[in-house]
Amino acid sequence: MGANTASPVTELLLRWNGGERSCLDELIPLLEQELRRIAHCHMRNERPGHTLQTTALINEAYLKLVDQSRANWANRAHFLAAASGIMRHLLVDHARGLCRERRGGAKLHLPLKEDLVFSPAKSKALVALNDALDELAELNPRKAQVVEMRYFGGLSVEEAAEALGVHPNTIVNDWRLARAWLKRELARGAPDEG
Repeated sequence: MGANTASPVTELLLRWNGGERSCLDELIPLLEQELRRIAHCHMRNERPGHTLQTTALINEAYLKLVDQSRANWANRAHFLAAASGIMRHLLVDHARGLCRERRGGAKLHLPLKEDLVFSPAKSKALVALNDALDELAELNPRKAQVVEMRYFGGLSVEEAAEALGVHPNTIVNDWRLARAWLKRELARGAPDEG
């Protein structure tokens, strides 16, 4: 591809950046498989029987993307990283709601298999991870973005490097340091059981 030739995805993103809102309808089918992969990455850590399914997560993210007043996507990886962030926030909001409901807001149907029972611990863990990631974003936004892209979005080192405009080695180092920081923060905030 020549220097002046943009991919169809980049062309659509540029048109969307210019205010052509209908481009999203053309863009989503081109990125559907990648969005599905990202949604699967998000859902892999959720409890069995989660009420929000992969397709619903993609649809909710689509609605949030459409509602954005001014998009400014640099490229495919940047767009996918933003979609991943939206998916993470949707799941965290869902988990926060379940934690509130646990205190009597909604009755749960309890299946006979114990491993399928609602797990407030998983919802609390996701909320704790989100809170720690938000704190990391205040201290070092790029490292938080790397976690977002790699852990939640399932982007490769190369894809994350492209989205952030840095060398892949920077992503590897940020990923290593961010994981260590998050592990320490989550251990510090974990309640003592016993």
